[in-house]
This record gives sequence, C-alpha cells and structure tokens, in this order.
Amino acid sequence: MILSASEGDILTETALPKPEHPRPQLVRDTWLNLNGTWGFEIDAGDSGLERGLLTRELAGEILVPFAPESALSGVENVDFMEAVWYRKSVGIPRDWEGLKVLLHFGAVDHDATVWVNGVEVARHRGGFTPFTADLSEVTEPGAAADIVVRARDSRHDMQARGKQATWYNNTHCQYTRTTGIWQTVWLEAVPDVHIKRLRMTPGLADSSLTLEVPVSRNRTGHTVEAVLTNPQSKVRMEASARADVDLSPALRFEIPEAQLRPWSHEDPFLYDLQVTLKNDVGQTVDEVSSYAAVRSIALDGKVVRINGKAVFQRLVLDQGYWPGSLMTAPDDAALVMDIELAKSAGFNGARLHQKVFEERFLYHADRLGYLVWGEFGDWGVSGGGTLGHNQQPTASFVAQWLEVLQRDYNHPSIIGWCPLNETHQHLHDRITVLDDVTQAMFLAAKLADPTRPVIDASGYSHRVRETDIYDSHSYEQDPDTFRVEQAGLAGGKPFVNRAHDGVEYSVPYNGQPFFVSEFGGIWWNEAEARQAAAAGNDVETSWGYGQRVASEEEFYERFEGLCGVLLDNPEMFGYCYTQLTDVFQEKNGIFTFDRSAKLDLSRIRAVQQRRAAIERE
Repeated sequence: MILSASEGDILTETALPKPEHPRPQLVRDTWLNLNGTWGFEIDAGDSGLERGLLTRELAGEILVPFAPESALSGVENVDFMEAVWYRKSVGIPRDWEGLKVLLHFGAVDHDATVWVNGVEVARHRGGFTPFTADLSEVTEPGAAADIVVRARDSRHDMQARGKQATWYNNTHCQYTRTTGIWQTVWLEAVPDVHIKRLRMTPGLADSSLTLEVPVSRNRTGHTVEAVLTNPQSKVRMEASARADVDLSPALRFEIPEAQLRPWSHEDPFLYDLQVTLKNDVGQTVDEVSSYAAVRSIALDGKVVRINGKAVFQRLVLDQGYWPGSLMTAPDDAALVMDIELAKSAGFNGARLHQKVFEERFLYHADRLGYLVWGEFGDWGVSGGGTLGHNQQPTASFVAQWLEVLQRDYNHPSIIGWCPLNETHQHLHDRITVLDDVTQAMFLAAKLADPTRPVIDASGYSHRVRETDIYDSHSYEQDPDTFRVEQAGLAGGKPFVNRAHDGVEYSVPYNGQPFFVSEFGGIWWNEAEARQAAAAGNDVETSWGYGQRVASEEEFYERFEGLCGVLLDNPEMFGYCYTQLTDVFQEKNGIFTFDRSAKLDLSRIRAVQQRRAAIERE
C-alpha cells in the first residue's frame, strides 16, 4: 500500500514490527518488509568468522529491527558486544521476474558486513545511515536468499556514537548502547535502469520546483516524466526531461499562482508527486511515488525567515529514545506521538539531538508541520581519547554526514543542519583533526545543500568563521542571572561558552542569527521530591541541571522565567529547551520517559505564547 501526501494514515495491516514503508519519499509497489524474527548470536570476541558463524545456524533469535540491548528485541543484553550476527532466509517473490533485487538496511550500528548465499555483497561503516546491497549476482526472483549480517560495535573504536555510553552503566546524559540492526530491513525489486533517490529544490520566489531524477544507468532515448498534483484540487502539473543527457536529468515545475501553497509549520501543505521513467519506445520502465513541498528559508540580519516571515523557533531537544526499544521507535504511532506531544506543550519544532532519526519521523514532521534541525550523532568530539565523550573524529564522520545530507535533503520540515555538538577546542591551540573535520562537515553541508543554514557546531567551539548561525548552551537556573548573561547580544557580544581557564573556544561573533540552543533542563520528579521532603534531605536517584526545584509550582515559575528571558529578547530568533522527555536517569523532561504527562501542559504552553505575536514580522 502506498500513502499519498494527503492521507498520512498509519499502516497496521500486518503483525510485523514496523510494517510501514520505511522510505515515504521514494515508494514502489515491489517491496518486501524483512522485519520480524531473525537468527541471532552474540560474538563477544569478534571471532565469529573463524568459528564458522557465516555457514551455520545461529544459537538464538531476535526481533528485528530492535537492537539486542532493548527489551522489544527479546534479547535485552546490555553488556558490551564486540560483534553480533544475524541470519534470515527469504524467498524472492516469483512475480519480480526480470527485475533486479535490492536489499536495504535503514541503519546498522556500527560496522556492517552482509553476505547473501555465502557471497559478500556489502560493507558499510556508520550507525545512523542507510545502505543497499545489489543481489543480482547471488540470487534471483523465485530463488532463496540466505542473508547473514555481522555488525561490529567496539567500545574502543573511534566512531560517531551519539549518546551511547562507552562505560557499562547509564550515567549522566549517556545511555544504553544500540548494537546492530535498529531500523527496518527490506527488499525492493527495480528494473536494471531505475530511478534513484530524488532531489527536490523549491523555488518560492519564482513559484517553481526543480526535480533532479538520478537514474542507475545512462540509456539513450530514455525519458523522465513527472506529475505534481495538488491532492485537494486534483490539479496536475507536468514536466518531462530526457534521461540520456546525463545520469541526473532535471525537471522544472512552474506552479500556477492558484496552485501555489507554501509549506509552513502552520500550513504543512504537501503536493503528491509521481515520477515515471520511459524507454526509447515510450514504455514505462520504472515508476515511483513521492511528495514535495515549496518553502523558502532566508537569513536576514539576525532573523531567520521562513517563506519571508520571521518565525520564532520554540524548539525542544528530542533525544529519540524509548524505554523498551532505545533508539528505535516501538512503532509508527510513537513517532507521531512525540511530535504531537511537543506541539501540545507549545513547541513548534525540535533539535533532533545526537542521532539521525528514521525517515518516517521526518515524513510525519513534514505532514504535521514541525520545524526540525537535522543533526549528526557525534557527541562531544574534542580530539581527546577514545573513551567517554572525548573522541577523535575520523574521515568516516564526513562520509556519514554526506549520507545524511543526501538522505534527508528533500524534507521541508528540516530548516537547518547541525553536524557537531559541544566540541571542545581552545581557539589558540594548534590545528587538530577536529578542526579539519569541523570545516569539512560544514563545507559538505553548504555544498550539498545551499538552501538551508548550517551551524558548524552547536555550543562551545565555533571554529568556522563563516558559520551561518551562532549559538551557545546555558543551563543557568536563576532567571535573573540568565537575563544578565544573555543581555550582551544587543551590543554584539552574546554569551558564548568558554573554557574553564577563560581561553576562548570560538571565533568571534560576527552578527549572525543567534539562539540559545540548549537551556533549561529543569529537574522534576514528583515521587522523588516527596521522598526527599519526607526524609528531610536530597534524594538523588536522578538528575537535571543545576539546583533542583522543590515543588511543581516552583518548576512553572522557573520555566516561565527562563523562557521569558529569551522570548523577550528581540535579538533572538528562537531557543531550544532541554528536553521533551525524561531519558533513563535524566528527569528533566516535559514528559516522562514512557510519554506520560507529569506537568500541566496548559501552563507550559501558555508560557511559550506569552508574546502578543510570537511570530515576529
């Protein structure tokens, strides 16, 4: 079943975990979801290849796509696993005769090797991005495919982990690890010459949409046709191009004024899109369904404009963890719920923090009107050692970041990019690998996507002088002190994060749009507060930032005071409050870890609507 942009229904047709199509922006009918029970075995010493795990049945089972550390996987092993193995045998549908079979992995953490019928078909490094294996040489429609996956995830390697702890216990703001397959695995049948991932660039100023259609092979006489449809009026807009010009023909839609409806968080309008590849005699070779939007993002002094309008971004930090499934949402409804919970609390968007969220989250953000900043899971790279949050970046960071940019370029809900978070570098130190990687990831984003602003690193070390956005993190808990701290922005001297010895981390501020991209983090846990009051002391089984509030009423007073400092500052374009939900030992969320209410949302929402016109023209 294919969803149109105008529907947005959640599929619940099968008993498979996460049965929905994992890539809503490029959908074919010929696909097969491989989630479900797989053979599984932990390879503690990473000696499985020598011990014959490639050729024999594995000792246990796991429910894919849930990581073996999670309860939903059925394994729930939270100790370190140097490597894990998966096996599943599937029959390739006979009615895919004449088509090429592709095996897709949404994400495997961290270093994956894939064999099919004993032949290595893919390798991929990086735990947040998708990869694909072409099975043409090892199986065919009507035959079987014996799939074996080895995922290596050493605690000692230098790699992008996000918030995954490199010590055993959940501690502070580091959480249970995710090893191996954690997003949907699926088969897809495509013709030899087929459409690859689309690239859509909106042009609101001239009412246009440019559509690039990469194809797998360059064939003389092939043509690409596309139809853009208003799902409400059913008006069709058509465009075509020859595919034999190059490997990525471009089509341009001129959208009539009567059909132009810009996407915004207030009106998240999506067009339906159908793209067809035809051969030299006019026969349809390949066809995909997608959706598109038209909107603009521009920087105007210190203002970030969406469709020409200054929008105050009331963002919330979303870590994307769940109690029973960790980094994998338990189901599609959970993705929708997080967006709806944030909006119910008065937020209009989120920093998708320290992980690359599954594509279906972005699909729901697109259709529900939710502003998000796309981020990478680097966590605390500082050029130090390999344990904890101080790790040396590698070229792999840049490669994975480019994969993120390629995957998510089309989503209108993404309004900015943030490759790094809280990097620690003294400005006057020698140039390090981290400096090179920071520059490379910033330039990669600017080259891959000139339509969105890019912040080189959120908080602490701004090393790229031309960074589009400047920010800082502050967990000051006293509103009066916070106001004084943030007052310098009006004079061009905003609060910036500095080293403890006073040496600057960052290049000087140069008048860019500025926001406090992490603040708040106010602890509140009613049961623990009652326990502490009864005992006459502080009972600290969980944590938040700074001094704890003693009551729920004090929480509202502090929340209003801190938010008010930023809402009342005309120089700010937005903020990001920490955080949407509690996560394990962190009890500083607006909601509990299981998404239950713990605060009066009407009061939280009212605080954020305190301005007469929160969106400033």
